[in-house]
Amino acid sequence: MPLSSLAPAPLPVPTRRAVDSDRRRTSASAILRSVLAHGPVARSTIARLTGLSPASVTDHCNRLTALGLIQEAATLRRSNGVGRPHVPVDLDDSRFVVGGVHVAVPYTTVALLDLRGRVVAERRLNHGEEGGESDQQAPPPAPAQVLADASSGLRALLAAAPDRVPLGVGVATGGWVDRDSGTIVEHPLLGWRDVRAREVIHALTGLPVHVDGHARALVNGERLFGRTAGGGRSLLHLFVGNVVDAAFATHDEVHHGPRSQSGAIAHLPLAGGTERCDCGRTGCLQAELSERTLCRRAREAGVVRTSDPMHVLAAAADGDPVAVRLLLHRARMVGRAAGLLLDVLNPDTVVVTEMGAVHREDCLAALREEVGPDRAAAVVPTSFPDSVLAVAGGSVALDVLYRDPLSMPSSTPSSSSSGSSPGPI
Repeated sequence: MPLSSLAPAPLPVPTRRAVDSDRRRTSASAILRSVLAHGPVARSTIARLTGLSPASVTDHCNRLTALGLIQEAATLRRSNGVGRPHVPVDLDDSRFVVGGVHVAVPYTTVALLDLRGRVVAERRLNHGEEGGESDQQAPPPAPAQVLADASSGLRALLAAAPDRVPLGVGVATGGWVDRDSGTIVEHPLLGWRDVRAREVIHALTGLPVHVDGHARALVNGERLFGRTAGGGRSLLHLFVGNVVDAAFATHDEVHHGPRSQSGAIAHLPLAGGTERCDCGRTGCLQAELSERTLCRRAREAGVVRTSDPMHVLAAAADGDPVAVRLLLHRARMVGRAAGLLLDVLNPDTVVVTEMGAVHREDCLAALREEVGPDRAAAVVPTSFPDSVLAVAGGSVALDVLYRDPLSMPSSTPSSSSSGSSPGPI
């Protein structure tokens, strides 16, 4: 047998068409994100910011204008006061929206977001009785009912905004979420396994649906719309609610492991933790920091009678010293968790979504003090204190749009005025 027959087959070479398509997609994404960050902005400035040729920028701006994503601004700008005035371009954020769905343990948030990630409308849909007084947890909500209610809620928001055109829906939740298949693989606190959220919500709304974990979604929200947008090469998001999880992005890419399982932090040991975890150990991050633990401790101390963490925050605002002590203790423990993740991953920035640090300066100070003076400045609260769950859901869909804006078919006046979806993003 000739040796040539044993040689491995040559690797397939990408076709010129595929390479050109990838290049166009990357260029269009860079231009749209430049307009988002700097608009109104001249095309010459976009060329300088992106490194693309002026001709390429002009061509892509024409494409994005035809799609209805950008428009020429009304005000002309002159370069150093001389020469031909520039016609800057800016996002056209008056027509298109995405739907956002965030499934938390006690309730689901549904919202509409514009192209700048701003919440246009929002509703909370409780899964059961709100703020119960017992330590006994209510039976987990049935996924079919939760997703049906979310779809109905989105339809109601869209019906109340007939001038808005929906591009798609983003769904975010905690636990293990496989974005490629649109499946909530496992959410232990909800008792959900293998819930095909994308299929269900698409069938009920007729819109394209994208699904991801909420910590990853919020990393993308911060990248696009937050205070840290465009700053630093790496970003870690630490989410501390009923679910405690994190996501990590480097060079504009959020880490996704096989089936999007990026590595859970719920059972990482927390120094000084005293809470017994369901896994049999003591001091796991989620058991120690969960809002369920905070509320149980507050009830035991007579601070509140409910399982609503916002009631603990309200008691602290009214001057209850025990409520303040509970929140400060939790903030310090979150600071230890942030310090642990800083040790392991060393990101430029850590964004923390935790109730106390978001709403109280003393809690944020306690968290940073626990991290240590050398790294305290790297830890910041979420950019979306009043709408973090709505932004999480919407950011799943908006990230897809900003990564591949040319996949959206051209809009027409008739499709815009009718309120029907112009197609997938």
